[in-house]
Amino acid sequence: MKIVSAEVIVTSPGRNFVTLRITTEDGIVGLGDATLNGRELAVHSYLDSHVVPLLIGSDASRIEDTWQYLYRGAYWRRGPVTMAALAAVDTALWDIKAKYAGMPLYQLLGGASRSGALAYGHASGRDVPELLDSIRAHQEQGYRAIRVQTGIPGFDSVYGVAASSAGGGDRYDYEPARPTADDRPRPIVETWDTRAYLRHLPGVFEAVRAEFGPELPLLHDGHHRMTPIQAARLGKALEPYDLFWLEDATPAEDQAALRLIRQHTTTPLAIGEVFNSVYDYTTLLSERLIDYVRSAVTHTGGVTAMKKLLDLAAVYGVRSGMHGPTDISPVGMAAALHLDLAVHNFGIQEYMRHSDRTLEVFRTSYRFDEGLLHPSDTPGLGVDLDVEAARHFPYQQAYLPVSRLRDGTVHDW
Repeated sequence: MKIVSAEVIVTSPGRNFVTLRITTEDGIVGLGDATLNGRELAVHSYLDSHVVPLLIGSDASRIEDTWQYLYRGAYWRRGPVTMAALAAVDTALWDIKAKYAGMPLYQLLGGASRSGALAYGHASGRDVPELLDSIRAHQEQGYRAIRVQTGIPGFDSVYGVAASSAGGGDRYDYEPARPTADDRPRPIVETWDTRAYLRHLPGVFEAVRAEFGPELPLLHDGHHRMTPIQAARLGKALEPYDLFWLEDATPAEDQAALRLIRQHTTTPLAIGEVFNSVYDYTTLLSERLIDYVRSAVTHTGGVTAMKKLLDLAAVYGVRSGMHGPTDISPVGMAAALHLDLAVHNFGIQEYMRHSDRTLEVFRTSYRFDEGLLHPSDTPGLGVDLDVEAARHFPYQQAYLPVSRLRDGTVHDW
């Protein structure tokens, strides 16, 4: 199973993706996702200059050894660029191994633990009536669990609301990162006021529960915009509406903040989409400060590392809630779904359908049916990359919006 080639492909069919394509001497191809939203070229450079030369001639079957070699051998460990690159290698090698075995990946991870993975979709609206319509639309699409995001009175644009005016008023159902001006690349700036948000949000959930009843699982993402005491206040205020989780209430780097939030609310907490290592979670897990792990296979070192992280989380009764927006490519999504099916402590899977243009480049075989996601039963991940189609969509520089307070201060995410 000697590796004879490894190619890094950057393509932008509606948004930017970075894909590692590894080929063995027997012609078996494995794919790995290395997309890092807004920093795609940094990962491309790391892979192309520093990782690919180390892979040529090595044994594709030695997945654990390769992971440790690339992680420990570089001396500079962790960080989003390094771990996204490592994730791409690891996922591609698992894809190859499963194809050699003639099995879908989840079979190599212990087999199925459930019939499918419960998925949640992203409903949003500039006001409550538009939000309620969005929830209904998601239910019609088959979603059984729904994330609720809303505009705030007096604000033209709020991150997470697809119909906001960010990027010239276009909806961003598939990608909130916006293309930049050619002459002077800059992210779009949105104004933010946490106090206005805290006043508005409980009434939104009251209206949603009144319309849809108590059974529909509801989630909400705070996008790291609160201080610990603000997050504690919001969690307490939302308790009557029985959230499935409150996500990313505070900046994730401050793990001690979760202690204060936990002291004041029983609303379940999810965090971790900006983490990239099991070491980011050790305090949160051992002190049971969170209920759901939000990392992505793509950003956390691949299938090998994510499986270990979720096994550790299971010891403390913490479940998975893997990151799955459209800045995770279909390759990364497929890898998550195979883990979702296999691990014992699965909780829920974030799912945004990729655009039609993206699905022209990435040929997928996983499916969404009656609220559940099902990985493919074909050998490997079940995703193919049309290399020629990918070349028709060159890289476009794009950034997620930057949030500033009314006085102009850059705000936390």
